[in-house]
Amino acid sequence: MSRFNILVALWSVSLCLSIFPNLASAQLKQNYYAKICPNVETIVRNAVTQKFKQTFVTVPATLRLFFHDCFVQGCDASVIIASSGNNQAEKDHPDNLSLAGDGFDTVIKAKAAVDAVASCRNKVSCADILAMATRDVIALSGGPSYEVELGRLDGLSSTAASVNGNLPQPTFNLKQLHSMFVSHGLTQADMIALSAAHTVGFSHCSKFANRIYNFSRENPVDPTLDKAYAAQLQSMCPKNVDPRIAINMDPNTPNTFDNVYFQNLQQGKGLFTSDQVLFTDSRSKPTVDAWAGNSPAFQKAFITAITKLGRVGVKTGANGNIRTDCSAFN
Repeated sequence: MSRFNILVALWSVSLCLSIFPNLASAQLKQNYYAKICPNVETIVRNAVTQKFKQTFVTVPATLRLFFHDCFVQGCDASVIIASSGNNQAEKDHPDNLSLAGDGFDTVIKAKAAVDAVASCRNKVSCADILAMATRDVIALSGGPSYEVELGRLDGLSSTAASVNGNLPQPTFNLKQLHSMFVSHGLTQADMIALSAAHTVGFSHCSKFANRIYNFSRENPVDPTLDKAYAAQLQSMCPKNVDPRIAINMDPNTPNTFDNVYFQNLQQGKGLFTSDQVLFTDSRSKPTVDAWAGNSPAFQKAFITAITKLGRVGVKTGANGNIRTDCSAFN
């Protein structure tokens, strides 16, 4: 090949990478491990099901872990790394301290089950195991099942500093939410669908206390909150509340992954500002209304959104590896 042709080839690759920054996700595909570890999805599903039978917290904990992982440095299991020495890892950033241990435990146990099969040992990434486990907990709690794309490598770095400003906050308005999701290649519809993950799980009072006690001088209680629901929250979260008290994010069907989340928003029962704003803002309200009355449409949108989320920041080649221990670098 002539020097000119080499330069043209290099220029073409460079152009593709600049136009398609998520090109690395092109390696993701269904049945990625068909020839490497053909039963991996069954192995992971069985391990996740066993964990689910022990505690329902497995569902929201695993789902949140996947989201927090993907939004910071991409879906590379860097959030699972334990801090060591002078290195404070992602999981110890204040925004991640509320991640329930059951999510980490689910991935670690599924990894152990995979590696117990000699032909699969050290051939399946922790990042892919987390993606599979997330799909499985959604299905186990009544949500849609879907084919998960695989082929991620595990990340090579994990720092608390990398979390700064990279996770949506419960006080965000629609513009702030939209801006953050768009920066990860996700649309407003994707953002609304993924927000419905709050249909399962719990939160601590400190995350929404501002809405029920000191929203503003004129309105101590957020006026977008249903009054009876606000009173209920106040009874469960007095001003000097034990910070360990947990409140269901969905007051009606907290253990079912469903579109009741959107029906709650219509009734002023969104726990966070970032939830309720999806209904009070005219730009997102039509989508909330549509999905509140159409579960199949919501489920289809959610599958699209979580599949796109799973493509964020995928590590390939020299940018990642397959960890032997999900909580520590090789």
